[in-house]
Amino acid sequence: MKKISVLGSTGSIGTQTLEVVRQNPDKLKITAISAGSNVDLFEKQVREFMPGIAVMGDEKAADDLRNRILDLTSVKVLAGMDGMLEMASDPGSEMMVTAIVGMIGIRPTIAAIESGKDIALANKETLVCAGHIIMPLAAKNGVKILPVDSEHSAIFQSLQGSPSERISRIILTCSGGPFRGMKASELKDKTCEDALRHPNWNMGKKITIDSATLVNKGLEVMEASWLFGVGTDRICVTIHPQSVLHSAVEYADGAVIGQMGTPDMKLPINYALFYPDRMPMNAPKLDLFSVAALTFEKPDMDTFRGLKLALKAAGIGGTMPTVFNAANEEAVARFLDHKIRFLEIYDDIEKAMDEHRVLADPSVEEILEAERNARAAF
Repeated sequence: MKKISVLGSTGSIGTQTLEVVRQNPDKLKITAISAGSNVDLFEKQVREFMPGIAVMGDEKAADDLRNRILDLTSVKVLAGMDGMLEMASDPGSEMMVTAIVGMIGIRPTIAAIESGKDIALANKETLVCAGHIIMPLAAKNGVKILPVDSEHSAIFQSLQGSPSERISRIILTCSGGPFRGMKASELKDKTCEDALRHPNWNMGKKITIDSATLVNKGLEVMEASWLFGVGTDRICVTIHPQSVLHSAVEYADGAVIGQMGTPDMKLPINYALFYPDRMPMNAPKLDLFSVAALTFEKPDMDTFRGLKLALKAAGIGGTMPTVFNAANEEAVARFLDHKIRFLEIYDDIEKAMDEHRVLADPSVEEILEAERNARAAF
């Protein structure tokens, strides 16, 4: 029985992680979960999985939960960052799934690593902003960083049994989002409702918008660079509308090994939770006859500037990826609130990057300060 904690259990990845656990009650046990403010759903999860620790985003939500579960005397209810850090350090679990969105996941991830837990990583910001801290710390503590993103899981699976120094390049696939093939003149009046209509994947709102702008793919390039120890110049983003080949690795001899499957996030979650084993999963299997054809295109980085700006931030390094990420989060929130137009997301990110003075080797505190300063400019 593997004991697991889930940081961010009410979001898209969190709920799908619990689905995998639900399908494997004799193999997986939830010992701790956290959520932001969705007390209704969180209460249901607490009652179903009976974790030892349940953490809400703030004290008000935690008090609400405590009053609702007075009958569950075995559940310890905590709140805020202190609660997440206690959850991450708790010896009751051996793996933590970081399903939370945003830089709030960095400190709990560090605490979990320092406690010797393996990390099933779905929080991009952890490596985008603090990869220079996280990866050496994981190596020092002998813990695994197991990617949950479909693309990074595909790369990880394609590398099994092969030394990473034999990598020629990583082929990082991208669906192209709902606006694939459009030009800037067609994008200027696109609404958030348009951007949320992703053709293949069922994801949270923020990540779906990031997919439309290609910011998400830029974040994934930075994440892959840290995970697999290759420069961003050796990561080739390829538009693949069918979302069947989830990513691939090209080796020094020219061989390309990739991982294919249906566009279902439970597949990489399942792989991470049971690694190195592969457990059966109750989900539709890939039917290549139905797919019929796989196509690949170069990304249009002049129109979808999110990828170009991300590569620029990665090249500069230091605190610049943090500013890129924070500015994007603020811009996406404004777009979802109908305060700016789609193309203005890029303008907001670029402005924040242009105004930032970079720190080359930031501590966690300096990373968080850079984030606060970037957000304060909005």
